[in-house]
Amino acid sequence: MKSFNAHYVVLRYRSSYFDKELENVTTDKNHIKTIIKPKISSQIFEIILKYIYGGIVNIENTDTKTIYELMVNANELELKELSIKLESYLIESKASWLKTHFSFVYRSIFDSSEFKGLKNFYNDIIVKYPNLIFESEDFTSLQETALISILKRDDLKFEEIKIWDYVIKWGIAQNPTLPADSKEWTNENFEALKITLQQCLPLIRYFQISIEAISKKMKPYKKILEEQLWDDIIQHSKSPNESVTSLVLPARIISNPELPSKTISSLELPSRINEPFSTIINNDHVAELSSWIDRKSTFYSLENTPYEFQLILQGSRDGFHPKTFWNMCNGHAGTIVVAKVAGTDEIVGGYNPLAWKKSMVTGMKTKDSFIFSLKNGNNQNSILSRVKDSSQSLYYPHPCVQNIYGPCFGRCEFMMKSNVTNFTKDKECWCQVRYCTYYERPIRTIEGGFSILDYEVFKIIKK
Repeated sequence: MKSFNAHYVVLRYRSSYFDKELENVTTDKNHIKTIIKPKISSQIFEIILKYIYGGIVNIENTDTKTIYELMVNANELELKELSIKLESYLIESKASWLKTHFSFVYRSIFDSSEFKGLKNFYNDIIVKYPNLIFESEDFTSLQETALISILKRDDLKFEEIKIWDYVIKWGIAQNPTLPADSKEWTNENFEALKITLQQCLPLIRYFQISIEAISKKMKPYKKILEEQLWDDIIQHSKSPNESVTSLVLPARIISNPELPSKTISSLELPSRINEPFSTIINNDHVAELSSWIDRKSTFYSLENTPYEFQLILQGSRDGFHPKTFWNMCNGHAGTIVVAKVAGTDEIVGGYNPLAWKKSMVTGMKTKDSFIFSLKNGNNQNSILSRVKDSSQSLYYPHPCVQNIYGPCFGRCEFMMKSNVTNFTKDKECWCQVRYCTYYERPIRTIEGGFSILDYEVFKIIKK
């Protein structure tokens, strides 16, 4: 909590929201009116207050998530000009961040009557790359209205049977008491799912699904469909030229998107297609790190490297707030963190074969993680340090301090930390030099904390 003092007249003049709020707030004995806004952070409100008084917002060194929250809060406080300008800035300058945070942003703006530019931005993405939303970790928390709007699209580039699968998945998630095995369901269980999906089921193009998929994927759930519709689906699958009673929706218009359809994800979007895969490491580093992952005694050649490094997070693009790491890397397993140390040529990092979990507070056990520094500039040799005590190979901090701590390997053997919520602004990142408890040896020779120039997190994918 933080208190701000401002002039009654200025607030009412600059914001119609404050004009209405202050009109209805009672003055205390000191002639002060108080408004409490628990959902706006003090950092954001301080920026907004400066804008109210000076008409200027400096976002040059502000991370993208803060800019997004600033836009949302400016809209709530009815500072329309500021909100619209920030929305345009995000679309024009931070498209990669918007795509990476697709589900988070799309869900938060969908029910609002504002942010038309962002909605159009996302609608264009959805029809071309529906994997981004259907395959996201939080797909099942999508609002029903948002899901319906997607299903209505005639130009949704997705196989109809996959749409069916995800609709069923979403419906089951809304009914957590359903037995895990549908073979154990009662008629009441099917009826509950049918009621949940009553607005979604009419939007599926049933007559575009193959007979094999109908038998394998749809038949187990046929009780949620009207009997006439199911009979028509079976009849059409056997005799496509015969007429049916049920409404036949037109087939979706599916054409090849600009990217290969087999692995479209938030890591393979058009705006990144010509960008280098990393600003910190090169292909030689990839071969070296891949060899360490597989515990090879010799390095892979560039041609034989078995892994693809897919970029999840890049500090210079997504921001350096520690919380950004936990939001963007949550649930990802098999990842490598690399960081460029400020003031030196050093590249340090760590490999985590386990999944990062922002809701878990514990020391994680694994013998397969490792930390390292890479050959670069004045550093003529790379250093590999494997686990020697697996009791706390990694540490996942409590959510209440995830605004300070990023990834932590061992007991500060490699740790990213910032007391000012920006890894580049103070020297709190650390690589233990004297006492390595959980890893074989130190990966730096210089004692003390450091800041970073940039950092990246990659998901390691087998080719």
